[in-house]
This record gives sequence, C-alpha cells and structure tokens, in this order.
Amino acid sequence: MKYLFLKISAILLGLFLILGIVFVGLTGFFAKEYLQETNQMLYGGIADKMIKEVTPLVDGRVDTMAVQKIINSNMVINPSIEIYLLDTEGKIITYVAPESKIKSESVDLAPIKTFVNKKKFTFIKGDDPRSPGVQNVFSAAEIKDKSTNQLQGYLYIVLASEEQMSIATYLIECYVPKVGIYLFTAALITAMIIGLIAIWFLTKNLRRYIETVGKFKDGDLSVRVCKNAKGDFPVLGETFNAMADKLVANIDELKSVENLRRELIANVSHDLRTPLAIMQGYVETLQMKEDKISTEDRQKYLNIILNSSEKLSDLITQLFEYAKLEARQIEPNKEPFQMTDLVADAFSKYQVLAEEKDITVKVAHQEDLPVVFADVSLVERVVQNLMDNALKFTPKGGTVTISLEELKDGVQIMVADTGPGIPAEEQAFIFDRYRKINKTATKSNNGAGLGLAIVKKILELHNASISVTSQLNKGTAFTFSLPTYAN
Repeated sequence: MKYLFLKISAILLGLFLILGIVFVGLTGFFAKEYLQETNQMLYGGIADKMIKEVTPLVDGRVDTMAVQKIINSNMVINPSIEIYLLDTEGKIITYVAPESKIKSESVDLAPIKTFVNKKKFTFIKGDDPRSPGVQNVFSAAEIKDKSTNQLQGYLYIVLASEEQMSIATYLIECYVPKVGIYLFTAALITAMIIGLIAIWFLTKNLRRYIETVGKFKDGDLSVRVCKNAKGDFPVLGETFNAMADKLVANIDELKSVENLRRELIANVSHDLRTPLAIMQGYVETLQMKEDKISTEDRQKYLNIILNSSEKLSDLITQLFEYAKLEARQIEPNKEPFQMTDLVADAFSKYQVLAEEKDITVKVAHQEDLPVVFADVSLVERVVQNLMDNALKFTPKGGTVTISLEELKDGVQIMVADTGPGIPAEEQAFIFDRYRKINKTATKSNNGAGLGLAIVKKILELHNASISVTSQLNKGTAFTFSLPTYAN
C-alpha cells in the first residue's frame, strides 16, 4: 500500500512541476503581451495627432521641416520609438530609428489599414523593419493632401523599439521567474499537503480492502467487505465478495468431490472384491474337492463363477463408460430415428427376463409419433439402464411400463415400475456417481450404483435432463425427453 501511496505522490509532484513550468512560461508570455497592449493603448494615437499638426509629405515629397518637427516632439515624449514614412504601397520613404538600422524596405499595410479604420481600440501588431518576422505594437495615420484629400502615404510609428523590448524582456525574465518560483513553491507545498491528505482519505477504503484480503489469505474464509459501507471503490468490494463466495463454493465443491471420490473408491473396492471373493472361494472349493465333488455340484459352482465374472465384467464396463462420459471423451453421433422402434427392440430383449421374474412389461405410446434427433446407441443405453433398474427393484407380480408421449418440441419417454419406491430424502442423490439408495428401503442392494449416473451423463450430452417421481410402496417413474428432428 505504501508503494502505491508513493507512486501517486510522485505522479502528483511531477504533474505539479509540469503545471508550474507551464504557469511560469505563460505568465512571461502574457506579461509581454500586456506591456505591449498597454503601450499601444497609451500611445496609439500619437501618429494621428502628429498628422493633424504637420504634413510630412507634400506632392509625394518629404517635407524635411515637418519630419524634423515630428521627430523632436516625439523624441521628447518617448525617445525609444521608431518613425517611418511609407508610401501608398508600404515602401519606406524615410525613417528615424535608434542607431539608424533597418533590415526591411517595406511594411505590410494590412494591419496599418485595420488600425487606421478601427472605430474603437483594438490590440494590433505590425511589422518591425529593424526585426523582420517580428510583430510589434505601433501607431499609424494616413497622410493626405489637404487640398485634394488624396492619400499620399502613412506615418508609421513603432512604439516599442528593439532596445525597449530587450530591456522589457530582461526585466520580465528576471521578475516573472522570481515571482513564479515563489508563487509556485507556495502553491506546490499547499497542493501537495492537500493532495496527500486527499490521497490518504481516498485510499482509506482501499486499505480496508487490503486488510480484508489479507485476512482471507490467512485462512479466514468468512471475512467479507462490508456491503453497507459507503466506499470509494464499491465495484472492487463487490468483486472481492463475489470472488470470495466463488472460492468458498469451489472449496466446498472440492471437499464434496473428495468425499465422493473416497466413497467411490470404497464402493468400487467392495463391488470388485465381492465377485472376486466368490470366484476365488468356489475355485478353491473345486481344487480342494476335485475328486469328491459331484458333477451336479461342479456345474453349479462353475455357473456361480461365471455369473460372478459377468458381474465383474459389467462393473468394469460401467466404470470405463462413466469415466469416458465424465471426461467428455464420447461425442454423440446424432441422427433422426423413430423412438417407437427403439422401445420395441427393448421390449423384445427384456420380455424373456421379465417373464422369468414374473414381471409384466408394457409399452404405451401415441400413434404417429414424430422422429427424434439423438444418438441411437446412447439413447438405447439410457433405456437399457432404466429397464435394468426397474426390473431389479420390481417384485414378482409387478409391472414395468415404457410410455411415449408427444410434446410441443419433442418426445417424452417414461419408464415406470411398481417397486418399493425411493425415499424422498434419497431422490436428490440417486443420479450421483456411485450413490446407492438405502438398501433397507428397497430390501436390495444389488448393482454397482453407476447405472443412473451414466443415464444422466448421456442425457447431458444431448442437452437434456431426467427427473424422477416416486412414492414408497407404490413405485418409481423416470422421465426424460428428446428433441424432434427438424427437416
């Protein structure tokens, strides 16, 4: 925080220094302008007064006596002025200037005509013949023939000579910086004090935010920026609070995932160990009683070993399948197909198994259902898992029903059974990976617990969802929908 304070202070000091330099420069410039404007305001009417008293040009020729009179009268008033007689084209006919040095033979008449024709005082600069390219204040008047009133030329008087401007410039350059330095120093000190106090107040809330962030970093995950505080950085406070909430949520999620991972490992270990233990036990029995065991018992043991190996194979297949789905390594190959055909195939496959368990399987659907757009094999896997789940938990004499219904933009599929149902507190977790429902509620705990999790993942790949409705001792129904195919 102190580095930020120093950086802001340094930037503020640099800004003040730049402003001080600009201030001193502008003060010197406008001081010169002010001096010249004052000079022209005071002496701008000299030329006009002189012309009213004498006529320096007569028939285009210089009247030496008149010029001498002008020189004498003006030199007494202001010895630093420069006097020029100009013809009607602006060329210098004669002049009187200190040290008698001029570098230009003509003067631009545009500012002279503007000055002569003005109705009120206007600050105007004209050419300085002694300093070409330099503009200076002047006084001017037309020289006209008294009898014909014809323009003979102009009386052009430069009010601030080169020497006068040099002295004025010297004084200004000495005085203005001195005054500027004093004023700037006082202003700088005052501004810096005020600025540093302002920075301190402005960064007060920022320091509070930094303190809050420090506490959060040190492990106090509950700390937040006060929402009711009237701070100067409300967006920063809101952003920190949102970030902190997100981090805490992610931490909680990671903890939950870690717990699920441990549960997954424990359950997988159990489910893998159970068929392996069964297989190992019966293989050891066959080895130990190789000569004593009957052919009937041998066949029985071999069938148990085969069933256990099939369960083990199914479990491993489900684990690999779920891992691929969770890693999104499976991309759905969507195509249009008729859902009634897929359900008919499922009915044929499960009819024999259902009869063995004394369970009735029914199919109900509307006529002329629209074609859906999805991955056939993945949707078939969804139906298969739902049917396996329904037949597993439906008791003898029960019923499993597959129903299809047309929706506005799709087809709804429902697999319902008349099993023991799922407790309300368990329904929110049945689609979690490796989460089994309470075995006491269902009186069964067969299965790996990944079937419904695989169903959910497959439907997520289709941007679809699945819902469950269940009542204890009445049954359970799983419902999902697929979009219709748009030609």
